[in-house]
Amino acid sequence: MKDYFSIGKIVATHGLTGEVVLEHALGKKTDLKGLETIFIEERKGSFLPYFVEGSKLKNQHEVYLKLEGFSTKESARRLNQREVWLLKEDFDKYAGKSSPISLLGYMMINEGEEIGEVIEVIDQPLQVLCKIIYRGNEALIPLHHESLNKIDKKNRHVHVTLPDGLLNIYSSNT
Repeated sequence: MKDYFSIGKIVATHGLTGEVVLEHALGKKTDLKGLETIFIEERKGSFLPYFVEGSKLKNQHEVYLKLEGFSTKESARRLNQREVWLLKEDFDKYAGKSSPISLLGYMMINEGEEIGEVIEVIDQPLQVLCKIIYRGNEALIPLHHESLNKIDKKNRHVHVTLPDGLLNIYSSNT
């Protein structure tokens, strides 16, 4: 799953010819021109490719996509609410360099100790949550001005100082 990065989800169909609306968290306005393939997770860890025939900018966070094999609104409707993933090289090409989602794949370091790789970024109004796997459990780590020390883009590290006891919540065997 390391090669795939979640960028958002299909939120609606558009028009009568099978276009869909992709709501993305790429952190910049993009029409995804040149993107050839998106992936949708059909089952846990199983991604199916969908070939992009065309794309058009809707707004800062949404893009219209025309996917191969979908020619009617009804056929495209089955993709609604599905997560959309990109391969790493496409993700790197389209994600905003300073956007929170660009932290995917970075190693999180708490006070000098590696605690896990960022596998998902949840952008909220007052903070960003990074999902990592910590000691076999999913952990949500808040990033805000009090916890974030620095982002080392060269080494792909996120340095944090977490509140005492936060990681204990995720390391218990319950």
